[in-house]
Amino acid sequence: MKLKLSVLALATSAALAAAVPAAAQQARSGKEVVESTCVSCHGKDAKGAAPKIGDRKAWSKRSAQGLSSLTQSALKGIRGMPAHGGNAGLSDLELARGVAYMVNASGGKWTEPQTAKDLARERSGAQVVKAQCAKCHQDGKGGAPKVGDREAWSKRLSQGVDHAVHSAINGHGGMPPRGDKADLTDGEVRAAILYMLNAKPAAAKK
Repeated sequence: MKLKLSVLALATSAALAAAVPAAAQQARSGKEVVESTCVSCHGKDAKGAAPKIGDRKAWSKRSAQGLSSLTQSALKGIRGMPAHGGNAGLSDLELARGVAYMVNASGGKWTEPQTAKDLARERSGAQVVKAQCAKCHQDGKGGAPKVGDREAWSKRLSQGVDHAVHSAINGHGGMPPRGDKADLTDGEVRAAILYMLNAKPAAAKK
């Protein structure tokens, strides 16, 4: 009887394993995605106008768009690049990892997304400020408006929030594009600016 139950359990486990969809299996790493798909156009010896892996100048312009925007372009296809990099079998997560890997191999400092949730989940303004913006805005380094200094921030926002966000995304004065954290989404940049406008001066130290 015990033998029959064991055989049944094994059979059931096998059936369940076979039923697991491809999307639920472990996603490939950025390196694996690039080596299997992206390198055909983005490799150093590849022909065509696609930015080559390792070309810092070419990728710096693209990385300034942020991970979310750059991944969307790759998902939909842009100019001579087909949707999903020409490999429909790539998941959104895998494609995002491939993008992050190429950016990093070209001088970037991105973190490859770990799960599909990471692609949709945006960090709050407080989280972005604490992790990145406070490095300059907490103490006003280089003339940066301090966190919670409404007077200073009001001047920066005199032309509207959209204008301020656009400046932050593209870089302004001594501040690099997206505050030197290129994987920030446009929404995260906006949230960080509004947080710094409304926060108490000591909030980012918590």
